[in-house]
Amino acid sequence: MRIDQYLPTLAPHDAIGNHTLQTRRVLREAGYKSDIWAEHVHPPLGREAKPYLDDHHGPGEERVLLYHSSTNSSMARWLQQRAQGGEALISHYHNITPALYFARWEPAIASAIEDARRELSMLAPHIPFSFADSGYNAAELVECGYHEAVVCPLLVDLEEYHRPPDQATLDRLRRRREHSGTQWLFVGRVAPNKCQHDVIGAFAVYRRVFDPEARLTLVGGATSPHYLRALERMVVELELGDSVEILSGLGGAELLAHWAVTDVFVCLSEHEGFCVPVLEAMELGVPVVAYAATAVPETLGDAGVLLDDKGPLAVAEAVDNAVRPGPAWDRLVSAGRDRAAIFSLANTSKQLLAGIEGYLAS
Repeated sequence: MRIDQYLPTLAPHDAIGNHTLQTRRVLREAGYKSDIWAEHVHPPLGREAKPYLDDHHGPGEERVLLYHSSTNSSMARWLQQRAQGGEALISHYHNITPALYFARWEPAIASAIEDARRELSMLAPHIPFSFADSGYNAAELVECGYHEAVVCPLLVDLEEYHRPPDQATLDRLRRRREHSGTQWLFVGRVAPNKCQHDVIGAFAVYRRVFDPEARLTLVGGATSPHYLRALERMVVELELGDSVEILSGLGGAELLAHWAVTDVFVCLSEHEGFCVPVLEAMELGVPVVAYAATAVPETLGDAGVLLDDKGPLAVAEAVDNAVRPGPAWDRLVSAGRDRAAIFSLANTSKQLLAGIEGYLAS
């Protein structure tokens, strides 16, 4: 039996890309033949995937096509045709951000998102079985007409977060910390749904009310350049100076250095299908303060501070409580690590394999 995977883009340092590579490992270790086919393959991973249009397998070979759905792609129509030709097609849905978040900032991206939604619905009649990263994603699939959706979180190797951080970066950050206060961190694409503007607003209030020496670091590549420029203007208008930095292009070891000096992870995103950085924070013992939207409460559980109100003062007060040393801080850190263990690679790999084999046996 062959189970091949298909995704629009295979890129390094990408949660879906890493999940795809881990899925291939699970399948091969279980005795299945498995390759990865993609529309776009970034050069560092050139040997890990093949161009999907070069896939000339036919329905005569016993195999399953597993599509990772998260964006628009010409691959969707191609897979529909393969399914119509008799090949078995299943999917793993990783969430599609609603277009409304990008309509103001990046109309072309909003249009692409609408295409992705149409493709998601188009494939529904041809896909008898799907995985979803979260119950939130699974409910979206059902609304789109999918027959069955089994929750299987993203496969994340948590041991990767315990590698040594970049020493030069860590030394620099530690020296800076000697002359600064509470360290805020948010990791995620610079995109309107991530609501970095709300984090900046809450941080400004926090500096005024609780800690004038606090610092905020936002890490993530810019999906929306217009939104990024608005964030940069906001920092200037709020007179935050160099207390806020927006970083992109960090390597894994550099990011680990930032995690090592962070006091709190603040997530005010309004749309997440899982939110891997929340998992990273829990694994690394960093308290989480998060807005209770979409899949975030499902990922965080009771291992952090969930807010129904993300007004600046409400967030600032929650952060102040979360970072104070004492029993409450100890409970947050301990609960976070216990929660992260539920998403261990061993556990999620078993969930994935059980779902695959359950589908094959049906």
